[in-house]
Amino acid sequence: MANDADNVRVGLNGSVYIAPKGTTAPTDLDTAWAAGWVDLGYLSDDGVELSYSTDTEDINAWQSLSPVRKVLTGVDMTLGFTCIELKTSTITLYFPSATMSDPGAGVHKLSIPAAPTPDERAIGLEWLDGDIKNRLVIARGEVTNRDSITLARSGAVQLPMTVSAYADTAPEIAVWLSNDPAWAAA
Repeated sequence: MANDADNVRVGLNGSVYIAPKGTTAPTDLDTAWAAGWVDLGYLSDDGVELSYSTDTEDINAWQSLSPVRKVLTGVDMTLGFTCIELKTSTITLYFPSATMSDPGAGVHKLSIPAAPTPDERAIGLEWLDGDIKNRLVIARGEVTNRDSITLARSGAVQLPMTVSAYADTAPEIAVWLSNDPAWAAA
């Protein structure tokens, strides 16, 4: 097959959504994100980093210097992004089990627990490149890494985090939908 520059894609813009675990996600590209899905708002201009890796274990034999087989032992999928909108949905995602309250007089209080509990959520990612739309849905995921928050004069306060995808009852770890014509089955 010849090279085709029309098949080169970029993530011009998009959104990351979160919802309570078990919230129904869109199963097509035309349906709006249903009630329960919250857009995290502005992300840093680094965009979103999708990472997927597999781990294998070599099976070696006495009669061979190279492995005779490899066995799949693990799959890891993560989404890394940095929220630059400081609002209840982003702050409580960064600080698991944290609660927001309003004690009065225009003051808002974030209570960050000493021993947070697991905070599994459904995560959605949508991005566009012209008329090409993509949606990735992780039915079960959790923020498993948080980088430092920097407070500086020269830039927005950022909440950098990484979401890890977990296996669900479905056979997949995530679902990726696209209307990209280059994806058409051969």
